[in-house]
Amino acid sequence: MHTHKKKILLIEDDLSLSQGIQLSLQSDIIEIAICHSLKEGRLILDNTHFDLLILDINLIDGSGLDLLVELRQKSSLPVILLTANDLETDIVSGLELGADDYITKPFSLAVLRARVNTQIRRTAGSGSLYQVDGFLFNFDHMTFYKKQEKIDLSKTEQKLLRLLINNPGITLSRADLIDRIWTDGAEYVDENALSVTIKRLRNKLEDQPSKPKYLRTVYGIGYVWKVE
Repeated sequence: MHTHKKKILLIEDDLSLSQGIQLSLQSDIIEIAICHSLKEGRLILDNTHFDLLILDINLIDGSGLDLLVELRQKSSLPVILLTANDLETDIVSGLELGADDYITKPFSLAVLRARVNTQIRRTAGSGSLYQVDGFLFNFDHMTFYKKQEKIDLSKTEQKLLRLLINNPGITLSRADLIDRIWTDGAEYVDENALSVTIKRLRNKLEDQPSKPKYLRTVYGIGYVWKVE
């Protein structure tokens, strides 16, 4: 059986680096398209479906972060940022704007390959449309309803909900959730952030947030999306 190739778009204006990345990542299951500017990137993203975007922050015609903002208004396409300076501000703002991961240059291609595989595995088989018990969650369009009423969820709430829903009945540990939601930004994440996010989600989704029916706590371990 021929597996569907994963398509990755790389937006990088350093030509030799982009060729190196292409050679390193291209495989039987991965196909890479390259463009060198935001302008080109916008065009190709509008017309082609990709499974992952690798985006340099500093491009000839502007900041990759601007493209990330535009993209997040309409898509949950996984994004790995490439950043030339180990500037915490770049990294933090990148993660806050909805990037899934980042790598600081110079980096080894092996590290990049590992990060890419993580993102591709994470999106493989994870549903983007979910319907149960009067809930309708569409992660691609970022629309969420509870009994026909629209709910607004922050980026972090969406990520958390998606992880739990894609592993129904499976308890995910606090450490794993923190790791997968805040990826490398974990050192900036207070343990508390997860509890707060869970609490917010319960307030929005549960009929009785103090007695959650769906978003259950498994004491001493973590959380589970309970399916009856």
